[in-house]
Amino acid sequence: MFVRQMMYLVAVARERHFARAAAACHVSQPTLSAGLRKLEEELGMPLVIRGHRFLGLTPEGERVLSWARQIIADYESLKQDLTVSDDALFGTLRLASIPATLPSLPHLITPFCARHPGVNVQVQSLSSIAIQRALDDLEIDAGVTYLDNEPLKRVRCHHLYRERYVFVTHSAQASRRKTMSWAEAAAARLCLLSRDMQNRRIIDQIFEDVGVALRARIETNSFVCILSHVRSGDWSSIVPHTYVDRLGLASDLRALPLVKPVCTHSIGLVVSDRDPLTPIANALLRCARGLDLERALKSALVPAARVD
Repeated sequence: MFVRQMMYLVAVARERHFARAAAACHVSQPTLSAGLRKLEEELGMPLVIRGHRFLGLTPEGERVLSWARQIIADYESLKQDLTVSDDALFGTLRLASIPATLPSLPHLITPFCARHPGVNVQVQSLSSIAIQRALDDLEIDAGVTYLDNEPLKRVRCHHLYRERYVFVTHSAQASRRKTMSWAEAAAARLCLLSRDMQNRRIIDQIFEDVGVALRARIETNSFVCILSHVRSGDWSSIVPHTYVDRLGLASDLRALPLVKPVCTHSIGLVVSDRDPLTPIANALLRCARGLDLERALKSALVPAARVD
């Protein structure tokens, strides 16, 4: 019953609404409210600020919430560890990825699903900061993000591949070029990610290092929006090489590797630095260690790539 009460607390903190929290827990609202009051009685302190509606958690409630998330995660992991073998995992893998790495995920998720057919996968696109928070709050099992640029804390890491950068533009503007320097790219009409995205902060730092002023006329948090503007013929952009490899480019677009300098950053899988790991997180980490994503993604490194 104590674990169930913890689930009620986590649900009401997440939903910020008693009725929605009850529905998420598949119980009636009176049952949820009674469970929360029983938890408060057992701990000897109020946890929920009540009114005609949910008003938040008390300071003590916030502290209990952190423990509740850990207890629930450990309880679910314990059930899996006791009831199934590693070859018969079940449940849901909750994976978060920064937008820059989304095209590479099939190389990781497909072999994982093949090895563990009883596991479903939920993928979220989150910033690196949000991935850190979600790992700390045990809301996800793993993340894919940068390892050597603004690295996460309290995590175990496994390198997957090195991200490279390409200048994407309309064929009419690329002529017969094979590469593009960063200084030359700065002079183009650029559509880039917004500055709250880590990929954009990396690009800004490279331009600063080469001593070139950067002006992005259009900023967005969507790579789909970027490629749509480039396709119009009026704009160019700088994207990770995996977007050329996995999404492909229309026949009227060119992707030129950026040089002077050639810059790369490590992309990797991160899981919480907890012992023991959840069975699903541990299975994903073992799967990743048996893959060679660098080799799988090398097709995107062909100079002046043109995907028809």
